[in-house]
Amino acid sequence: MSDESSSTSSSQVVEDFEGELDEEVDSDGGKNQTGRSSPTPLSSFASLRAVIRIKQKYQAMKLRRQEMAHSLAASGLAGAPGRTSPKIFTFDGLTPATFPAFPSVPQKKKRRRKRRVLFPNDGPRKTVPKQERSRATYCLYLLFAIVFVQVYNAIENLDDHVLRYDLEGLEKTLRREVFGQQGAVEGLVYHLKDYLSTYVHNKPLVVSVHGPSGVGKSHLGRLLAGHFRSVVGDALVLQYYVLHHCPREAEAMQCARNLSSLISEMVEKAEEEEKIPLFIFDEAEHMHVEILDVLLQLVASKQSNEYLNAIYLFLSNLGHSHITKHMLQNSSSISMAMTASGRHSNLVKELTPILRNTLKKHHPLWTQADILPLGLLEKSHVMECFLEEITREGFYPDHSNIERLAGEIEYYPVVAGREYSQSGCKQVVAKVNLL
Repeated sequence: MSDESSSTSSSQVVEDFEGELDEEVDSDGGKNQTGRSSPTPLSSFASLRAVIRIKQKYQAMKLRRQEMAHSLAASGLAGAPGRTSPKIFTFDGLTPATFPAFPSVPQKKKRRRKRRVLFPNDGPRKTVPKQERSRATYCLYLLFAIVFVQVYNAIENLDDHVLRYDLEGLEKTLRREVFGQQGAVEGLVYHLKDYLSTYVHNKPLVVSVHGPSGVGKSHLGRLLAGHFRSVVGDALVLQYYVLHHCPREAEAMQCARNLSSLISEMVEKAEEEEKIPLFIFDEAEHMHVEILDVLLQLVASKQSNEYLNAIYLFLSNLGHSHITKHMLQNSSSISMAMTASGRHSNLVKELTPILRNTLKKHHPLWTQADILPLGLLEKSHVMECFLEEITREGFYPDHSNIERLAGEIEYYPVVAGREYSQSGCKQVVAKVNLL
């Protein structure tokens, strides 16, 4: 409905209402003339005044609307199409281009309201009760602390255990005293460090050193025995020479029993003192089968803890022919610039399978051992042996004299510029004694 129709209808209603009031007044007057009781003129006058007041307010509102329409037309918006019906104002159709005079205002991000705890108004406020932590959490923290302390102590004990045997001093001694076997020295010290880093083991350490005559096997055993005697004591180091302790084969069974009881006593004593004993068996190629069987039982069987904490070192020339043949045939392929440790690592990698197959045929004991081959000695190594022995005997270390003595030793044919000794340093002591 338009404003004009609404105004017309409203005025018509007011006029009809006034007419009805006039008729009512006239009828009342007629009734009065007939003699009936009529209402008081005060109430009729009040009703008439109310109607007139409503009509005046409506006409004033209508006039005000007309004036507003004229003012809008004068301000420039009169060209807009006239409204025929009331509309609801929304912001959907508005764009920033509609109001170019107003700059665009960046909208602020709505902040997420924090949750607040609402309390009832009829009672005092109460704080939210804190959730009690489970006791299992504290137990877990305690377990972590215990494990950390145990691991830390274990690491400290490992360092103390290695320092206790002074393996760095042993390595320096072996490098200084054993000539031409630097790679083998590094391999032996590596096995010792790996084993002595802890006191709890699942098997004993068994190392088998092989090489031709005169390359330093017995000398290596003597140096190792002397070092361990200074660390763990004489009672926990055994040097067993088969040709000396058990020369006759008829006594092999008795020798095996005596050796077994001696090893049992030593490992029990070492367990009491919390030390690791050392057993060195030189000239192992001459050991009888009965002795090898007893040693295999001590090494391979699941014995008690004291039998697992022990070091067995076997020194023999078993498989020396394979070592000699390999070094003479492969010397030309070995680079001169290669270090001693590099040459020894290649020697161990290529010879270990061959030596293990050969040693298995001799006795199953060597299946439990780590193989460590010693290579042939060159002429320069033999000269170092003469220099060491001459200095020890108190002679003047004349280089020409040392070279003359080294020339009296027999050598293999020169291969790739290398001259290997057939007997190593075995004749050095005898020739120095003749001076």
